[in-house]
Amino acid sequence: MAFGTKTNERPGTRAQVRHLRVSAYKAREVLDLIRGLHVDDADGVLEFTDRAVAAEIRKVLNAAVANAEHNDEIDPNELYVSACYADEGPTLKRWRPRARGRATRIRKRSCHITIIVSRMDPKKLEQRRARTEAAVGRGGVRRDAAEARRARVAKSRAAAEARAAAQDDDHEDHDHDHDHEGHDHDHDHEGHDHDHEGHDHDHAEAEVTDEVIEDAEITESDSPEAEASDEAPEEKS
Repeated sequence: MAFGTKTNERPGTRAQVRHLRVSAYKAREVLDLIRGLHVDDADGVLEFTDRAVAAEIRKVLNAAVANAEHNDEIDPNELYVSACYADEGPTLKRWRPRARGRATRIRKRSCHITIIVSRMDPKKLEQRRARTEAAVGRGGVRRDAAEARRARVAKSRAAAEARAAAQDDDHEDHDHDHDHEGHDHDHDHEGHDHDHEGHDHDHAEAEVTDEVIEDAEITESDSPEAEASDEAPEEKS
C-alpha cells in the first residue's frame, strides 16, 4: 500500500505560528488564495485581503521567505508557496448565562498555521523571468521582487509620516486660528467700550454748552421769586 508524503516531511523551507486565536476554518479560506503562487504575488494578495487573519498569515509568509534566504541561501525571487495549511489547536471552553438558570457553551477556537516555500521549477522560473523582463521593458513592474517589497514598505512609511505631519500642521493651524479669534473678540469688545465712553463724553459736553447756560439764566430771571427779590429793597428805601 503506497502512502503520499507526510505533512511534516514536505520539502522546502517552512515557518509556523502556533496557538493563533482564530478558527482553522477562517484561516483556510485565506490560505487557499495563496497556495501555489509566487511569494511576491502571494504577498500582494494578502496585503489587500479584507480578513483580519490575512495580516498574521502575511507575517508567517515573510518569515518563511527570510528563513529560505538566510538559512538555505535561496534567492527570494525563485520561491513560491508550495504548501500552506492550518491545523486546529486547543479550544477554550467558556460559559454564558442564559434565561431560567441555563448556560450556553462558548468555544474559543485556535489554530496552528504553517507555510512552506520552495524553489520554483526551472521551466516556470524562466517563463516568469521572461514575463518580468517584458513588463520591465514596458515600464509596468519592477525587476526585483525583494526590491518591490522594500519599495512598498518605504512608500507606506513615507505615507504614514506625511499623515502625521499633516495632522500636526492642522493642529497648529487650529490653535493659531483660535488665538486670533480670541484676539479679535477682545479687540471688538474694547472698541465697543471705547465707543460707549465716547458717547458718554459727548452727552456730558452737550450739557455744558452756552445755549444751555443762557436758557437757564433766562428761566431764573423770569421766575416770580427773582422778581420778588428785586422789589423788596425798593420798599425798604
